[in-house]
Amino acid sequence: MKGFKEPSFQDRAAASSKAKDKALAKLKAVPQPDAEQLAQMAQRRAEREAQAEAKAAKARQAREEKQRLAEEKKAEAKREEAARAEALAPPPKKTEAELKAARDARYAARKSRK
Repeated sequence: MKGFKEPSFQDRAAASSKAKDKALAKLKAVPQPDAEQLAQMAQRRAEREAQAEAKAAKARQAREEKQRLAEEKKAEAKREEAARAEALAPPPKKTEAELKAARDARYAARKSRK
């Protein structure tokens, strides 16, 4: 029985060259699309891009609507909080002129009852 003979560099180079030539021949054998097929492919590509753009626009619009609703909700919450704080706030301090006017009104009412 003969032993295994390791291929030489020339053998490996020849096999590599043969494989490259075979792959190139296979690639050249693939039929090239004609102008009509190219036009159809371009049209389908344009349709896909238009659909993708429409989908993105719809998603963008939904995102903006969601953001607008969130902002309105925040504004309403701020208004409610302000109204609640205003209702709970103590009445403003009366000035001396207002206090004097109230005292004078009580005095006048007491005088008119007598």
